[in-house]
Amino acid sequence: MHHQRLALGLGICLLVGTSLSVLWVCVENGLPVSYGSYYLPCPEIFNMKLHYEREKPLQPMAWSQYPQPLLEHRPTQLLTLTPWLAPVVSEGTFNPELPQHAYQAPNLTIGVTVFAVGKYTHFVQCFLESAEEFFMRGYRVHYYIFTDNPAAIPRVPLGPHRLLGTIPIQGHSHWEEISMRWMETISQHIAKRAHREVDYLFCLDVDMVFWNPWGPETLGDLVAAIHPGYYAILCQQFPYQRRRVSAAFVADSEGDFYYGGAVSRGQVARVYEFTGSCHMAILADKANGIVAAWQEESHLNHHFITNKPSKVLSPEYLWDDRKPQPPSLKLISFSTLDKDISCLRS
Repeated sequence: MHHQRLALGLGICLLVGTSLSVLWVCVENGLPVSYGSYYLPCPEIFNMKLHYEREKPLQPMAWSQYPQPLLEHRPTQLLTLTPWLAPVVSEGTFNPELPQHAYQAPNLTIGVTVFAVGKYTHFVQCFLESAEEFFMRGYRVHYYIFTDNPAAIPRVPLGPHRLLGTIPIQGHSHWEEISMRWMETISQHIAKRAHREVDYLFCLDVDMVFWNPWGPETLGDLVAAIHPGYYAILCQQFPYQRRRVSAAFVADSEGDFYYGGAVSRGQVARVYEFTGSCHMAILADKANGIVAAWQEESHLNHHFITNKPSKVLSPEYLWDDRKPQPPSLKLISFSTLDKDISCLRS
């Protein structure tokens, strides 16, 4: 009888030990991610679930738990570290060799999404030519061009392991509608295709151009870029959505940086979460007859209040050619072109 109990106890210990080993391997390697499209029309938004399964995320910290920056003073020089200890990337703050070694995984592929709708197809050639010269040189890159006119997309010679895919989308009569639908479009594209093809995904504006090397120093879990118009002003002056009725609402006591909507990126799974979350918030506003102050950019900034970026890019990676370059910005890598916005959006 004693031997039977001993054998039973050893068997249970072996079973528990094996189960714990399997669980540890799963945690180490990451739980599988399943992607599914979750868009439904506005009336059904409150009855649907996001079909995206992954590890249970850590609960976001409340703003009061982060070390607070001095809001009454903005330094003339850019920060190198955020209050939550994420790096702020700018020229001279990193050793170029370190990111190259950190992202040397075989077959690492980086995706780029841009929207070329209506007259914005004119910018595609300049964007692609400059990207081929400066963007992620030596890496596998897959460009995704969303357009309502595939025939207008020029054929630009691409380097080895660099591909271009044209994805037809529906045009809209109002540019505001096009602007507000890109979160939905990218989220659905990740679920259908991109999650099988790329490891990181950059969401960029097509009416911009690369001027200097843009490399793996910009890769990260979830990355945002500081808006060039608001990096040197008081936090209370940021153009957040201040109406409480909007899902993009940001209180006066919240915020650290104001991020530009023209640049966002990260691991493909995190971009999927990000775009899905913003899209659902946009739908909630739409169901209530509300349009946020700066459309998707307002929702992007609201999202980053509690979902802090793991890396922040200085305005060197999102500059505006209409502004003089200040001494604090040493090397402009990516900037918007000077253009007639009213003509393009007509």
